[in-house]
Amino acid sequence: MTKPHDPLYEPELDGQDGDLDGGPGERVAKALARSGVASRREVERLIEAGRVAINGKVLTTPAVKVQPGDFLTVDGQLVAEREPTRLFRYHKPTGLMTTHNDPKGRPTVFQSLPKELPRLISVGRLDLNSEGLLLLTNDGELSRALETPSNAWVRRYRARAFGDTTQAKLDTLKDGITVEGVKYGSIEAKIDKAHDKAGGGKNIWITVSLSEGKNREVRKVLEALGLKVNRLIRMSYGPFALGPLEAGQIEEVGPRVIRELLEGIVSEENMPTGDRPKFNGIASAVKAPGTPGGGDLQRRGVPRADRAVVIDAPQKSEKPVYKAGWAKPKKKVSPHAPAKGASKGIAAPKAKRAPKSMESKFIDIGKPAARGKPAAKSPGKPVDGAARRVSEKPGRAAPRPAAAKPSRGVGPSRGPAPRGGPGKR
Repeated sequence: MTKPHDPLYEPELDGQDGDLDGGPGERVAKALARSGVASRREVERLIEAGRVAINGKVLTTPAVKVQPGDFLTVDGQLVAEREPTRLFRYHKPTGLMTTHNDPKGRPTVFQSLPKELPRLISVGRLDLNSEGLLLLTNDGELSRALETPSNAWVRRYRARAFGDTTQAKLDTLKDGITVEGVKYGSIEAKIDKAHDKAGGGKNIWITVSLSEGKNREVRKVLEALGLKVNRLIRMSYGPFALGPLEAGQIEEVGPRVIRELLEGIVSEENMPTGDRPKFNGIASAVKAPGTPGGGDLQRRGVPRADRAVVIDAPQKSEKPVYKAGWAKPKKKVSPHAPAKGASKGIAAPKAKRAPKSMESKFIDIGKPAARGKPAAKSPGKPVDGAARRVSEKPGRAAPRPAAAKPSRGVGPSRGPAPRGGPGKR
């Protein structure tokens, strides 16, 4: 007879830690991370605070496995079944904290997100005064995997710093640097441009690429070289770039992109299917983050709330108003407008055709002659076509026949007699 499952069983007390890595079920920290509740480290803090329970029993250690059929709750709320991995690109503006709860009550990134999105956690962080690309996901295991330096994903920043330096000094960062006892790995920095400020000094734009992403790494390293960073923008994180996203906007990465770029990082059971993301819009915090209505959904093609058309604006009158005594301008008649009276059922007069020239009347339209060969004339017969019609009109003489004159004593000519009498004999 098998023993009933006890979620509070602590195998480390019996020296059976290895059983947690095998058998059915999974660790509670991993289960909550996959459900998008929090990262594994945050789940351990939740357990220490007594906020996680299985089947109604509060956990005191993360060394517990969750098996199918167990009820897992956080703060008394049932944790939903995990869904496939989802990933979002978010343009974090300055003035937002990258956390779910700030002790000082400052506005956070997650308060400005659309309310229809699932619970998300960030991949790394950006401090209060930093801006740019921030990856968000519902998979805590993915978040932890992308944060580790072992993946060697390059983070690229653009920093504006006040001070003066040279490219030779920045090249020394490729060998690493130690600042206040903290050792930083290889950093690639390149000067983009420099602007002289009024009153002395320079503002220098520098592109910085690194793969560790320690706390305030870019600021501390550049300060060690005598530069004061006054603006910091993250442009890319691994293969994902900020792109055209405006500050406060979020866009979901498609399932096909996740399968291609995150193969081997996302487990097969969490890999999404299909081609289109579930979230088809771009969210924009059109109102101040943290305030009611902040982070409302902005659909593609819909005008933003801050750019809406003002309905109460005075409209222009259709007819112009003229002062007394002014002459009203005459209406311009369009050349393509219908003739006068056409709308009342009166037929418009037909336009007269231009008269034909005399030359065109004698052209044989019915039987055109072949190119380069004159038309053959049959003796004793009038020419076919237009010339024949002209000859048949009364009061006009027909053209002379082309036949030769007969000799005297022969019968009368077969051709038509000229006007005014019989033919000559």
